[in-house]
Amino acid sequence: QVTLVESGGGLVQAGGSLSLSCAASGRTFSSYVMGWFRQAPGKEREFVAAISWSYGSPYYGDSAKGRFTIARDNAKNMMYLQMNRLKPEDTAVYYCAAGVQGNTVVGVSDYDYWGQGTQVTVSS
Repeated sequence: QVTLVESGGGLVQAGGSLSLSCAASGRTFSSYVMGWFRQAPGKEREFVAAISWSYGSPYYGDSAKGRFTIARDNAKNMMYLQMNRLKPEDTAVYYCAAGVQGNTVVGVSDYDYWGQGTQVTVSS
């Protein structure tokens, strides 16, 4: 069992920055991939970014490239998403996810565990 808890969401003005955190517990995370997804009302859950727990190799979705940075701190079992130059279209519930490392990282089905989500609202 893996438990994930997101924090750091809130209301931000367009062009501003926000940092999200994901605290993981329940087991070691070697061989896991951890990722961030987001979901706006009426839309599908969208891949944002992922990172290999062991190697720190990042992968970004189109929505995040050039603006967001994913990182992890293995000693603290924490994962982070630094979001810069935020836009109103970034408004969504952001979810932390974890799964056994496979060949893909961009699909919801690639992950087995999910946090409860944290709301990010970007005002224009």
